[in-house]
Amino acid sequence: MALPDNASSFRYGEEHPPFPDIIELNVGGQVYITRYPTLISVHGSLLWEMFSQTNARPLARDNKGRYFLDRDGFLFRYILDYMRDQQLVLPDHFPERSRLQREAEYFKLPELVKILAPKLSKQNSVGDDASDSEEQSPNVEFTRNLSSVSATLAVTSGNSSTIQDLRRSGFITIGYRGSYTLGRDSQTDAKFRRVARIMVCGKTSLAKEVFGDTLNESRDPDRPPERYTSRYYLKFTFLEQAFDRLADAGFHMVACNSTGTCAFGHDQTDDKIWTSYTEYVFYRE
Repeated sequence: MALPDNASSFRYGEEHPPFPDIIELNVGGQVYITRYPTLISVHGSLLWEMFSQTNARPLARDNKGRYFLDRDGFLFRYILDYMRDQQLVLPDHFPERSRLQREAEYFKLPELVKILAPKLSKQNSVGDDASDSEEQSPNVEFTRNLSSVSATLAVTSGNSSTIQDLRRSGFITIGYRGSYTLGRDSQTDAKFRRVARIMVCGKTSLAKEVFGDTLNESRDPDRPPERYTSRYYLKFTFLEQAFDRLADAGFHMVACNSTGTCAFGHDQTDDKIWTSYTEYVFYRE
């Protein structure tokens, strides 16, 4: 894979291209194999500059001859996917969006940077249109107020602000009851039963914000947003799903506790059925 001395005088597609059609990259320890046209598909990008005829500087290589880039190897997969067809597809609940935006800036991909940039609501443009004809929209005053709040946040922080900046701090407690059967032999694995119900305790507005339509309010309907409740529960029974929703909303677990009692024994065996109650406390600053 050694480069010819006159590599910079060739263009891809000529009889003697400067690079092979298949190129191996080592990005932060992660190995990627791609085609040469993919690397130069976005004109003006960093990869285009590195692997085009305009670059006369030797490229760094690892001990196996692969071209080396000292960047985030995990996030580079999305950079490479974007360069294949100029489209971006991210997994659900992707937590590295801001870091990927930084990688896009490094690799000089302005269109990808725009896609990853925080999306600001269009209150300003809506407010301008509404000033011309206020009678066309019944929510003109609300839109103006929301625009004023967003503008204030932008001036205060000096950065691009989103409506998420208005989220309030608070606690949410997740509790559930479970049961399991434990045999007389201490080596026997405990047999757990399914979690029957996951309960939610905390301020009504926070609970609705985090869990949305998965929150069952039938035991405490019409509770005002600023009041507290301990009677809500979730429509699903997977603790991990509840944890994912809390993490996506910016909550972190700060405490947990669990108790267990022996309820009764099986009539025909020495197995004992235990019941337990566990609580997890989450907080958002």
